[in-house]
Amino acid sequence: MPKSNLDLINDCDSFPYDTFPSQQSAFTGYYTFLLPNDARPHGLLTSATVQSMPWTSDFRIDHSTKTVHLLPASHNPADLASSCTSALSNLITKAIQTNTFPILHGKHSEPYPILGAPKGPISIERFARSLFGLTARGAHLTVYTRTVHGLSIWVPRRSPTLFTYPHCLDTTVAGGVTTGEDPFTCIVREAAEEASLPEELVRTHARSCGVLSYMGLRDEARGGGGGEQGLVTPDLIYVFDLEVGEEVRLEPGDDEVEAFYLWDVETVRRGLAEGGFKTNSAVVMVDFLMRHGVVRPETEGDYVEIAMRMHRRLPFPVSARQVL
Repeated sequence: MPKSNLDLINDCDSFPYDTFPSQQSAFTGYYTFLLPNDARPHGLLTSATVQSMPWTSDFRIDHSTKTVHLLPASHNPADLASSCTSALSNLITKAIQTNTFPILHGKHSEPYPILGAPKGPISIERFARSLFGLTARGAHLTVYTRTVHGLSIWVPRRSPTLFTYPHCLDTTVAGGVTTGEDPFTCIVREAAEEASLPEELVRTHARSCGVLSYMGLRDEARGGGGGEQGLVTPDLIYVFDLEVGEEVRLEPGDDEVEAFYLWDVETVRRGLAEGGFKTNSAVVMVDFLMRHGVVRPETEGDYVEIAMRMHRRLPFPVSARQVL
């Protein structure tokens, strides 16, 4: 059965809506992750993750309150962020060495910031962030052109060898925003690596179009993604558009993309309805189609709900001073 636009949102924003930080009972089955000197929850861990994790002395697990506390290895505020990053790094190294979690791929990955950390930047490896249910930042660029036949969009197919969502359709260019990097810099980097787009073209003509937010559950029934199931995946996706002329051709710049296709709107919509897109890329595409007047309130009965669900208020801080 074809997927509706709302089905695509449900596949991505799949965590129940009756959960708030002040209602810990609503987090049944999960442990909240706490940073030193901060009462705000920063993530959720499954009971299975807590039981399997090779915890070090830098962490205190309280099974009665279902909390995981990262302990301050240093009481000097100036060293707190670096000591927390070091504690997380040591833990993930141990988990990799013991081959505890398939999602770690048995290797290290680039650092992602823990958003909202109150005492400076604290980082955790990309592959490990979903084990802690931490909010990640991504940046997606949709490249399109206008032809005599109307709007056409550049759509890549992911490599069949990728660990997550192999051979699925994707946003034109997308990547995770690493520690110390801003979303636009991420887009410039990924555009060169994935689509062979010149830096000057992207810097000059790409435009910011807002941020999407959702909170998902890693679940094979919703497209999977590989690795452990039941993990909480809150995300912020910064979206960008780039209009190019018909003379611009996109070519894979690395081994993550199998091929690029220049598709008209109806072909893209068929790909969405068939469930061919990576789950969060489908949401980015629905947002693009809404912003460009392809999906309209007079023809989409779930228009308002779709718009709201793509901008979810997350139950975790995204800035150091945010009050939940």
